[in-house]
Amino acid sequence: MTDSPPQSPTEEPPRPVAHLRLKAAALLLFTAALIAGSIVYLLYARGAFEATQRLVLVADDSEGVAVGMDMTFSGFPIGRVRGIELARDGTVHIAVDVARREAHWLRTSSVFTMVRGLVGGTTIKAYSGILSDPPLEDGAERPVMRGDVGAEIPPLMNSARQLLDNLNALTAQGSELAGMLAQVRALTERLNAPGGALAVLMGSGADAQKIPALLQQTTRLVQQGSALVARLDAMGAKADRQLFGSGADAGLLPEVRDSVTRASALLQDARQSLARLDGVLAEAQAVGANAREATTDLAALRADVEANLRKIEGLIDEINRKWPFARDTELKLP
Repeated sequence: MTDSPPQSPTEEPPRPVAHLRLKAAALLLFTAALIAGSIVYLLYARGAFEATQRLVLVADDSEGVAVGMDMTFSGFPIGRVRGIELARDGTVHIAVDVARREAHWLRTSSVFTMVRGLVGGTTIKAYSGILSDPPLEDGAERPVMRGDVGAEIPPLMNSARQLLDNLNALTAQGSELAGMLAQVRALTERLNAPGGALAVLMGSGADAQKIPALLQQTTRLVQQGSALVARLDAMGAKADRQLFGSGADAGLLPEVRDSVTRASALLQDARQSLARLDGVLAEAQAVGANAREATTDLAALRADVEANLRKIEGLIDEINRKWPFARDTELKLP
């Protein structure tokens, strides 16, 4: 029998915890309540207790779709996939629960898409272009358009390969592009050669050399035309001065106008003389007894008329001499 260590007279034995079982039971109950509350909160946060309406999306393939994934509208989740089943016609029915408070975004004209990107999983999106359409009813079935970015890669690679083949064909030796570049190089050399653009336009250097000579002849003709126009202007000014001049350089028209005025005066005198002659002839017919005296007066008047006519004839000769437009003038005496 071993000896026990001596006990100190000052040490006391440990006291038992009061109501230990009750406290342990209360701690277990609090832990269970905390776990249950967390579960309830998680269910509430996940919308388990929220009123929803069912939407069935019909697709030809459900690859990438999982229960619990969200359906978004404008980037915000408005529904959640609750089930996926295969119909008798081979299509896939995707059941989506949409919250009642978000169901007003879905209309009868809404469009649903299922897109699988290169990075990330599959996403289901809803698009409503006309929000004034009637709302989507509960349990409605709508087709979903499926898009796969990865499926577009093979056609894209084929298009890129065809493009590279076309580029190789264009840049190959003897291709149309090479021939065109050779023609451009030849054209550039002809432009840099003597004659330049004129030789390219005319087709030969001989024809191009005729252009400067033609330009010189044209310049000479223009100069001659300018000199001719100047001479015509000088002749016109001289004719204007000769015809319409005044003062020291009196023209021909003022002299003709003066001569015409004088001729008009002489004609007026002749008219008056003829009127007097008519009066005398009337008196001669009225007075037969004084025939000798009337004959004497008639001879004087006739001499006066002949003098006036000679003056008119001299004036007309003077006009014909000054105005170079001669014409036959005949004056008949009564």
